[in-house]
Order: sequence, then C-alpha cells, then structure tokens
Amino acid sequence: MSLFDPFEPQLDLSFDEPRSSRRILPVSDLVAQIRSLVETEFGDLWVEGEISNYRPAPSGHVYFTLKDAGGQLPIVLFRRQAMLLRFRPEDGLHVLVRGRISVYEQRGQVQLIAETMEPVGTGSLQLAFEQLKKRLKSEGLFDAERKKPLPAFPRTVAIITSPTGAVIRDFLNVAGRRNSGLGILLYPVSVQGDQAPDEIATALRELNRAAEADPNFADLIVVARGGGSLEDLAAFNSETVARAIAASRLPVVSAVGHETDFTIADFVADLRAPTPSAAAELVTEAQHKVAERVATVTHRLERAARYQLLQARQRLSRLAVSRAEARVSAQIHRSAQRLDELGFRLEAALAATLRRRQMRVAELTAAVLHADPRQAVARARQRLTALQIQLERSLERQLQSSTSRRAALDARLRALSPLAVLDRGYALVLAADGALVRSAAQLAPGDAIVTRLAVGSVTSRVEATQPAETHRKKA
Repeated sequence: MSLFDPFEPQLDLSFDEPRSSRRILPVSDLVAQIRSLVETEFGDLWVEGEISNYRPAPSGHVYFTLKDAGGQLPIVLFRRQAMLLRFRPEDGLHVLVRGRISVYEQRGQVQLIAETMEPVGTGSLQLAFEQLKKRLKSEGLFDAERKKPLPAFPRTVAIITSPTGAVIRDFLNVAGRRNSGLGILLYPVSVQGDQAPDEIATALRELNRAAEADPNFADLIVVARGGGSLEDLAAFNSETVARAIAASRLPVVSAVGHETDFTIADFVADLRAPTPSAAAELVTEAQHKVAERVATVTHRLERAARYQLLQARQRLSRLAVSRAEARVSAQIHRSAQRLDELGFRLEAALAATLRRRQMRVAELTAAVLHADPRQAVARARQRLTALQIQLERSLERQLQSSTSRRAALDARLRALSPLAVLDRGYALVLAADGALVRSAAQLAPGDAIVTRLAVGSVTSRVEATQPAETHRKKA
C-alpha cells in the first residue's frame, strides 16, 4: 500500500543537482575561515577551570586541558610564556588563563593559546614559593645535617646586598660596634628585579672561587636584604639562589626581610638571621662575648686589687714606722735584685736571639749569593775559560801529532820516490814519446832520447846500441 496519493504532487528527492552549482570548499580553506572568525570574535579572554592532562614538551611548550563540570578546552602555552610563569602548573590546580581562541588546523581542533596564567585562591608567588619549598625539602636541602657551622671568630665576612640601601649601613654599624677588627667585604648586587637572582647566584659562586684560591679571603657569606612584599623578596625565593646557597663551601647566613618574613634562602642557608642587624650580631657573637668576659674579669681584678691595696694600707698603718720601713726596704731590695736577674736573663736572651738572627742572615746571604746570577755568570766564565784552555791544548797536541805524522809520511814518500834514486847519481832515459827506456832493444841508432838527471835533463841521439850479452861478458 503506497503512502503517497497518486494525484498529489510529489517531492523531488533526487540528488541530481549539477556539480557546477554547488559551493565546494577544501577542508583546509574551511578550517582557515573558521579559525579567522574565531580569532576575531575571541581575541582576548579569561577562562577559569581545572588543569588536567598536563604535558610539558621537550621544546619548552606546555600542553594541558582546562575543564569544569560541563566541558573542556585544550590549552597550549608556548615556551616564552611558560618561562614567565611564577609557579609550576600541575594536574588538579584551579587556574585562570588569559589568551585567545584559535583552531589547530591539522586536527581541526579549537584550542586556547594562553598568554598568562594565575592560580585561583592563592597568589602565583605564594604558590611558587610553596611548590619550590616542597621540592627542595624533598631533595634534602633543608636538612640540618648538611648545614655548616659558622666560624666562632671570623676575620673577614663577605656580604651580598645592595650598596645603597640601609642594610649595609646597619650591618656596618652593628659589626663595628661589637668587633672593630672584623673585615667586611661588600659584593654589590641587585636585590630586586628580574636580574637579581642571577646576580646573587653569581656573587656566591665568585666569592667561593676566591676563597678557594685564597683561604684568608673570607670566612663566611651573609646574604642580606631589607623587608618588603612577597614580590620584593622574589629573588630570594628563586631556585637559582637556593641552589647557589646549597652549593656554597663557605657558610652562608641569610638575613632577608623582617623577623616575620621567611624565604627559600632562609631554609637553605646554614643560619637564618631575623634581620641584617641581627646577622651582624650573630656573626660577632663569640667575639663580643669574649670582649664582655674580658671586661667583666678586668673589672673584678680592679676591684680585687683595690681591696688588696686597702688591706695592705691598713696593715701598714698598724706596724711601727721603723719596722715598716725595714720591710719596705727589704722588699725593694728583693725587687731590685729580681729586676737585675731578669735584666741579665733578658740580655742573654737578646744576645742569643741576635746570634741566631745573625747566623740566619749569614745563611740567607750565602743562599742569595749562591743564587746570585752574577755568581753563576762568573762561575760559567771560569768554566768557559778552563774549557777554552783545554781546547787550545788539545788542538796544539793534535797539530803536533799531525805535523809529526806528516813528516814521517813525507820521509817515507821521499824514500820511495824515483827522484830520490836520481840524487844518488842515477838517471832515467826516456824515448821521444816519453816512454821509459828499460832495454837497449827499445832504441835504434839515430833515435832521440831524453836523459832525466837529478837536476835537469839532457837530450841526445843514439849512435849505437849494444845487446845485454855484451855487458855481461865485459862484466
């Protein structure tokens, strides 16, 4: 059975509309248009909710979801804005977020690009203070076992503070009144502002390096600042300053704010002073107690001396004048004798000391002379002269030896030379071509010959030759 009346006009339910009449948008264009509209409409707003799914990225950006009972909104806090937060976001924290709505085109997702964020109910500085305090306490930076004792009698105290505030004046006044011999080294820094934490941490590190190079440079460090609001004391609630104090090898006293002010630096430092003036009192406490004790003992000694003198006068008044004079004279004589004895001993001690000093001076003089470059140069010159003499003698000996050897070789050479034979009356006969004539058979009548004598030579011609047998027969 049909539900439609055949005589009623029917709706055309076909989808055969031409494609050219449709408005077709690419997804990226549509999402870009939506993003432009959303960013224009919601350019600057505050959103309140609870943080969940908090995810910090390695790049420094922070991603989380802000939700309430009826909805949720993705939030992105880029690295630059995240670094400016005074507290650390965490899941479950109720916050106010300021930013602008945008669309992440790759996922077509609406998100809030945050510019700043603050906790609801508790200030961001107070929350950051509590979070850092909890974290550093869990690491053991507040433990009493790691805190170093202050030196009882410091010679030099380094104070890190502003050079223009009342803090340094109060510290100098109190320290100078209680221990005038205490050396005070001021390291000027900013105690307020964004650059203050880095300046304070740098001061702590440089003072420790100087003390490591020179143990007498400083005995302890005081970090000081006057009172103020939580914002004013923010530098001393920073993790940078806290870790620099914890790493200090020198004991650190924190004197920040008033008695009711507590900072992270107070908990990490080896000792907390309620005020900068109290820090000066704590640093000089042992020396001041010693001075007070000395003053008390001196006063008691003076009173006892006056009492003894009074008693002596009373006893003296009861004695006869002659007896008193005799006793006083005997006492004076004994004192004079004792004085002479002490004088002799002092002279002997001075003479012995003088002799020791003279011997020491002589030893030092000898050492200085021994190490004197002029002495070394003189010794080197003497050594050079001796070596030069040795060299000359050695050269003379070698020259004489070479001369002797040359003479011997010359004599041997002359003995072996054919010319030496000529000196004994012999002669050498040379043919016209310069060949040595050893046999008459080498010559013929009419040949020219040269006769080499010991001195000069003679040129002649052969008239006749005789064989060797003729000479043998004549012989």
